[in-house]
Amino acid sequence: MVSAGDFRNGVTLEIEGNIYQIIEFQHVKPGKGAAFVRTKLKNIINGGVVEKTFRPTEKFPQARIDRVEMQYLYADGDLYNFMNMETYDQIALASDTVGDALKFVKENEMVKICSHNGNVFAIEPPLFVELEITETEPGVKGDTATGATKPATVETGATVYVPLFVNQNDIIKIDTRTGEYLSRV
Repeated sequence: MVSAGDFRNGVTLEIEGNIYQIIEFQHVKPGKGAAFVRTKLKNIINGGVVEKTFRPTEKFPQARIDRVEMQYLYADGDLYNFMNMETYDQIALASDTVGDALKFVKENEMVKICSHNGNVFAIEPPLFVELEITETEPGVKGDTATGATKPATVETGATVYVPLFVNQNDIIKIDTRTGEYLSRV
């Protein structure tokens, strides 16, 4: 049990049957009345953010989030298959659970599967990936004073905006959190 007086950023709690992660917290001691804790909480299942206040003595159970490293095997229709490399157990997740987390992930790459009480709620891809560009327009020389970009399709099918000097068959590094081009490899 975690009391509201001991809240810290990043702690996950179970409040009213939902799992929340603390984004921000602030201990407030007004001139009149009792002290309280103002928090900004993110629901880790649906991604919604709410603001709540608590008395410092309120207690909540800490939610245990399991993060297991698994290998992404393949997609079969609406199911995405993953394998635990230690136990060789395989699981298949529906496309609504996966969302667009695998937009920049190739087959046989490692991802983290996040679950609470056995229910998978998110997939964390690696922070940076290196992918080959399968299709892009040739760069046009001219007005480049503004740092011009062009769309490029990578081998997973996702579209990334890259600088004009990047060509087809180049391998680029991408930040999976923002989907931005970082550099050529």
